[in-house]
Amino acid sequence: MAAEAPYADAGDDDSPAIRVISLGPENAHGRVDKALAELFPEFSRARVQALIAQGLVSRDGVLISEASGKAIAGDYRLEIPLPIAAEPSAQAIPLNVLFEDAHLIVVDKPAGMAVHPAPGSEQGTLVNALLHHAGDSLSGIGGVLRPGIVHRIDKDTSGIVVVAKTDAAHHGLSALFAAHDIERSYIALTRGAPRGAAGKDLSGTIEGAIGRSSSDRKKMALVRSGGRHAVTHYTTERLFGPAQKPLAARVACTLQTGRTHQIRVHLASVGAPCLGDPVYGSGPPAEKVRAAIAQSGLRRQALHAAVLGFRHPVSGAPLAFESPLPPDMARLHALLVEL
Repeated sequence: MAAEAPYADAGDDDSPAIRVISLGPENAHGRVDKALAELFPEFSRARVQALIAQGLVSRDGVLISEASGKAIAGDYRLEIPLPIAAEPSAQAIPLNVLFEDAHLIVVDKPAGMAVHPAPGSEQGTLVNALLHHAGDSLSGIGGVLRPGIVHRIDKDTSGIVVVAKTDAAHHGLSALFAAHDIERSYIALTRGAPRGAAGKDLSGTIEGAIGRSSSDRKKMALVRSGGRHAVTHYTTERLFGPAQKPLAARVACTLQTGRTHQIRVHLASVGAPCLGDPVYGSGPPAEKVRAAIAQSGLRRQALHAAVLGFRHPVSGAPLAFESPLPPDMARLHALLVEL
């Protein structure tokens, strides 16, 4: 069967456009990115590669992870993200500024705020707030949509973020992150405790490459090939509930690398996903813990970027910042203590 004409399903105004095409055996040859670019002439090969990298291309319901893979007969589905504004607008959003000088700014980001504009989060981001706060002084290296952004934390993770205001600071901070010469510690409240934490082994290291899940484009996962090396060091600071079979735990995680959803994926891999995590929760917590979550008002993963330390990229002065647990996690912590 020859390749059928692709069709589009734009859905409603808030949904991505969907393009679907059936590729017959006689057309299944060469690289998959090249084959799809030929079948969808409105997309360049680079555009198809970018969609595959974002986990937006599947064949017969299975995500395609490698643009260089072989084109195989089947039904291909492409999700085309909604366009976002060419330039984010400045918005008068209050910021909790921990430090600021001519070169950089350190803020304590609340949960629910995306770091930079993206489909579904075009407004109300940290970038929108920084444009109002700092104006044109943000470093342009991050691009129009991510001015000054050197690193990110998830939208529903709270905590400390550093942003460059000058290109020199941007280069310096990027080098620190690339060399892993920066201290980043998170506090997680988890379902149960990391395996072994109920005994004497309260600390450990989790290693495992992280890449896009082959079954769900919105998730990351531990993968055997194609992922990026990731290392998380953890210490179980407190167990909640019975000592030999804890219902929950407070876990401090120190990043050696910084991959998308790293802590959430790694903790879930050792049987202790973040409480409230809608993506990596992998099963409900105990009834008493569910009640505590409801009473606390937690509406997101219980993960907080609590510590950030580094040398100033221009002056070389040591800088260290700490952020206490935000109200929702603090309330949940207090309730878990009572278990």
